[in-house]
Amino acid sequence: MTALNRVPSLMVRAGTASALTIAAVGGSIVVPGLSADAAAATTATKVLKIAASKKGSPYRYGATGPRRFDCSGLTLYAFKKAGKKLPRTAAQQYNKTHHVSASHRKAGDLVFFHSGSSVYHVGIYAGKGKIWHAPKTGDVVRLQKIWTKSVWYGRVS
Repeated sequence: MTALNRVPSLMVRAGTASALTIAAVGGSIVVPGLSADAAAATTATKVLKIAASKKGSPYRYGATGPRRFDCSGLTLYAFKKAGKKLPRTAAQQYNKTHHVSASHRKAGDLVFFHSGSSVYHVGIYAGKGKIWHAPKTGDVVRLQKIWTKSVWYGRVS
């Protein structure tokens, strides 16, 4: 019998097992509501680290990395490296995210810049009103303050 197989029997015999006991035999603890949030936090952290690692990379229209990026190419690249799939363009990415309000935005969410109903730019929310993004031709990937209120937020699931 492996250590993992003993975890259920420990719980059956003792009724409950302490976190230390479960960890000692190689088990895992399931806390309702925590696992999804923890996974999301891990993905967000990875995405932000990946985007930050591309600081200074030149903008190139249509580029998806690893050395040059356009706006949606950077978001596509960062999420792909973190194990999440996104479509190619900013508008397609907006349509594939769970939309959240500005008051519920979190680091790692996507920030979509729009004019009317048309999405024209995307970045990754870094917290404190800033995003990682690939701005435009002649510029580089950088952290920048959000400069307009014409933004929508989307969470990648």
